[in-house]
Amino acid sequence: MYHKILIPISFDAERDVSGPFKIAEKLATPDAEITLLHVVEHIPGYAISYMPADYLTEARAAIQKELDEMAAKLPNAKGLVIEGHSGRSILDWAETNKPDLIIIASHRPGMQDLLLGSTATQVVRHAKCAVHVVR
Repeated sequence: MYHKILIPISFDAERDVSGPFKIAEKLATPDAEITLLHVVEHIPGYAISYMPADYLTEARAAIQKELDEMAAKLPNAKGLVIEGHSGRSILDWAETNKPDLIIIASHRPGMQDLLLGSTATQVVRHAKCAVHVVR
């Protein structure tokens, strides 16, 4: 049983969070802390100049609202939005906050990914805690 669980959340159309949520419910202690983490990738400077001034603020607020709604479905869960490169930022967050389990979804791989998605691969290879990959 795990006391601190991290579930990285991707909002890709084909991603389904029900699998990671079910696993978290089964593996969590009754008082476990569950963090739903979404990483907003940096937008290149040349692209951001074409977006409305409040785009990032509004997008981040919308993502936080969605994470909060998801977190309400799990006991002791909270949503968190951070910025950076997805794989590296998940690992940095885990290094600082010391979860004992990361439950990460992986998309159906193509030839370029071989077995896992690139973010899941990076987390599996470098995390210092248990990692459960869900397809």
